[in-house]
Amino acid sequence: MSNDTFEFKKFKIKQDKCAMRVSTDAVLLGAWVVPNGSTSILDIGTGTGVIALMLAQKSTANIVAIDIDKESTEQAKVNVAESIYKEKVTVIHQSFQELVKTTDQKFNLIVTNPPYFIDSFKNASDTRASARHTDLLSFEDLLSGVKKLLDDKGKFCVILPTNEARIFREMAQAKGLYLSKLLRIRTRFEKDSEKRHLMQFEFKESEFSESTLVIEKDSHRNYTEEYKDLTKDYYLKF
Repeated sequence: MSNDTFEFKKFKIKQDKCAMRVSTDAVLLGAWVVPNGSTSILDIGTGTGVIALMLAQKSTANIVAIDIDKESTEQAKVNVAESIYKEKVTVIHQSFQELVKTTDQKFNLIVTNPPYFIDSFKNASDTRASARHTDLLSFEDLLSGVKKLLDDKGKFCVILPTNEARIFREMAQAKGLYLSKLLRIRTRFEKDSEKRHLMQFEFKESEFSESTLVIEKDSHRNYTEEYKDLTKDYYLKF
C-alpha cells in the first residue's frame, strides 16, 4: 500500500491531498479517548478524518467532523464515504469559530489534535505549517468555543506537546475547564523528556488521574506492550 493510503483494521485513510497526514498524535488521541455512551461528538480540525473514524469504530454516537482546509475536508469526506461508518460521521468544511457562532448544538464529547506552534517561524505558503500553527485557531478561541458547545457533563480531549500543554491547562482552568485525566507520552524508556500530554477536561473540578505511556522499548519500532494494547483495535500490525 502506498504512502498516500494508510490502512487500519476497519477502515482506510487516503491522505494524498491533506496538509497533515495520519500521525502518531492522532492515533494516540483516537485510541485513548473513551466515548462513554456519548451520543454526539465533535472532532475539530479533522484532517483526513482519522480520529472521527476511530471514534465511530468504538461508539454509537453521531460525529460531526470539521476542518477549515477545503482539500482536507474533501479527502475526509471520501474516507468517510468509503468506510462502514458513513452513516455516523458528517464532515463539514467550516472553521471552528464559525461553527461556534452558528450552532446551538451541545456535544457530549469534543476532541481535537489542534495546531500548537505558538511562536515558531512559519512559511506563509506552507499548508502543512499552517495546519500546525495557532494562527487560524488560537488556544483562546478553542477554549471559548469548547466552553459554549460542550454539554454540562461532557468531556473535552486534546493532545499537545508538553510545554504547550502546560500553557493550555492553565488557560483551560481560567475558563472553568478542569483537568480530569492526563496521559504523559514518552518515546523511549531511557529518555526522560516527555513529548506529549493527552488531556481530558470537564466542567467539574476534581482530582485528576494521571499515568505515563512509553511508545518504544529501546529501538525504533520496538514497541512496548502498553502502546500495542492501546492501539491494537486499529493498527494492522498489532
